[in-house]
Amino acid sequence: MPRQEEDQIDDKPMPLIEHLLELRTRLLWSLGAFIIAFAICYYFSTQIYGFLARPLAQILHEQSGGERRMIFTALYEAFFTYLKVAFFGAVFISFPMWATQLWLFIAPGLYRSEKRALLPFLLASPILFIMGAALAYYFIFPLAWKFFISFETPPGGGALPVQLEAKVSEYLSLVMHMILAFGAAFQLPVALTLLAKVGIVSVDGLKKARRYAIVGMFAISAIITPPDIISQIGLALPLILLYEISILAAGWMTPKRDDEDKN
Repeated sequence: MPRQEEDQIDDKPMPLIEHLLELRTRLLWSLGAFIIAFAICYYFSTQIYGFLARPLAQILHEQSGGERRMIFTALYEAFFTYLKVAFFGAVFISFPMWATQLWLFIAPGLYRSEKRALLPFLLASPILFIMGAALAYYFIFPLAWKFFISFETPPGGGALPVQLEAKVSEYLSLVMHMILAFGAAFQLPVALTLLAKVGIVSVDGLKKARRYAIVGMFAISAIITPPDIISQIGLALPLILLYEISILAAGWMTPKRDDEDKN
């Protein structure tokens, strides 16, 4: 099907060497943004870690009423933990620059209709990721941490008390794993809508596969979250809702075949 005259590529032919030079420029801008963000995040790494540890600190304070601590058992553990904090923080902060440079590199080679079609997905993807991360931090963490801490046993009765003394590196790994898992899982509408738009899946197919998708979402939630029912249900239920939203979005974004056939 020929494209309309106004639907053209806004790019001019360039030699391969110029494309490579432009790619190098885009990569340097992205790398520079990451290095600057890493330096800033490392300077504030203690505060960032405190923010990530706040859900646990609040629950421990409510449970014991006193001061609790986190520990590290290797001389280098705290240092590398703060490096990881700075790295993850720099990835999140510099991501808009990466995405912008990638778009500026590939956009000149796209038709105008393709740019208009991709723009909603580019805007929705980071918003959905932040929504998933916020759900994990503000809702799942307090419930899951309270569940795990409930297995502490107080002193008395001649038995040794069992008390949590979390390691800083293990806690950071768990928190970042859950934040990334929830953020990535919330990309489901973007992925399914894109697949529907290019014709790989159909709206009817998504509706027919609903029951299998629900089972699969509970299975995925059980794999990528800690082994507690709170985290698993807390991820599976939003995924089911996002699957239904994906069906609606796919039906809205996918061109109507009947209308095309009539034309």
